[in-house]
Amino acid sequence: MKKLQIVNLIILVIIKISYSQSIVEWRGENRTGIYKETNLLKEWPENGPELLWYNDSIYKGYSSASVSEKISYITGISDSMDVLFALDHLGKQLWETHYGRAWDGTFTHSRATPTIEGSRIYISSGKGDIACLDKNTGKIIWVKKASEHFAGTFGDWGISESLLLVDNKVIFSPGGSKTTVIALNKLTGNTLWKSESLNDTPAYVSPLLVNYQNKKLIITVLSKYLIVVDSENGEILSKYDYAGISNKVALELWEGAPFTNTNTPVFRDGYIYVTSGYDHVGVKFKLSNDLKTISQEWIDTTLDVHHGGVVLLGNYLYGSNWISNINGNWCCIDWETGKTSYEKEWFTKGSIIYADERFYCYDEKRGNIALVEANPKEFKIKGTFKVPYGRGPHWSHLTIDDGILYVRHENAIMAYDIRGK
Repeated sequence: MKKLQIVNLIILVIIKISYSQSIVEWRGENRTGIYKETNLLKEWPENGPELLWYNDSIYKGYSSASVSEKISYITGISDSMDVLFALDHLGKQLWETHYGRAWDGTFTHSRATPTIEGSRIYISSGKGDIACLDKNTGKIIWVKKASEHFAGTFGDWGISESLLLVDNKVIFSPGGSKTTVIALNKLTGNTLWKSESLNDTPAYVSPLLVNYQNKKLIITVLSKYLIVVDSENGEILSKYDYAGISNKVALELWEGAPFTNTNTPVFRDGYIYVTSGYDHVGVKFKLSNDLKTISQEWIDTTLDVHHGGVVLLGNYLYGSNWISNINGNWCCIDWETGKTSYEKEWFTKGSIIYADERFYCYDEKRGNIALVEANPKEFKIKGTFKVPYGRGPHWSHLTIDDGILYVRHENAIMAYDIRGK
């Protein structure tokens, strides 16, 4: 009996440790775009920070790099397959693994960013195949054709969802007539639960995990609905027809505009902010204390983020807006009221992250990167440089790890030293 109790105790400890391991994921810790780095340069030299290394012969992709123990893990596309590969601290490739079917419509390059926990990597492909791989070797531990298995549906650009981990679960949104969101056992790939179907199509959003009212909640945006899901059992606690808020301008531009959602929602103290570009208004919502209803707080038409993400810092939201597919300004709005604090022209729209009192803004058209003071009153630049390697649009988001800025540009990745001296 004592031996059995000891064995059970050991198992519980192992499980607890595995649940408590830090997670490396899309847009940094908790998907906020905020990196908890310190002692970084507050201004850049005239030509930008020092380039430590680059590799311009990687597989093409739009995804960002996930960095763990100085190893970069990135996805790309080879023929009809999505590929996960690892690069060492000097940019030399260590291994590559073809793990799932790539999207075969328009914009075929890989899009999902790897999620890393302990020695395992979790990743989805453009056609909704989900894989778990060994971080050190690239060996596949399990694969599930999730979109196919759950009769999932696709938007015009396939699956772009970076997988979310919650305790022992891998969360994915196949959509369709059979379910909306599913949870797989992260060790085996077996189904743990599947939510009801809302007959909605998945958008291009990577979901958010929040702790609220003593529950772990999954918040995401589908093509039509903003939803809040109980991570324990998959119950859809509340939903809101976000597509139904579309304004006349968006509909005149393109009938698919209200359904093309791309940005991870922002959450604070029961409030949710959603934005999606194409003049489809940003909205701050209030989640009720019983989690059953979602109501509007305010609507904003300035910070209309295409797919570059949003950062909530203090009482202000920062990002770039959509004026057209090639134009956009950099904006700051008040979290409490939605009132515009500033809107500034700087090349064009792009992605944004934050670390150590500075924003890192990445222009998606020409590849300019700016170091910007975290100031809600003005867009004050403290240094710029232009990405020298790679081809095509600059759609990948920046990554910071241990004082190194990682820049992915389709077939190239660069590492810059941004540490204070």
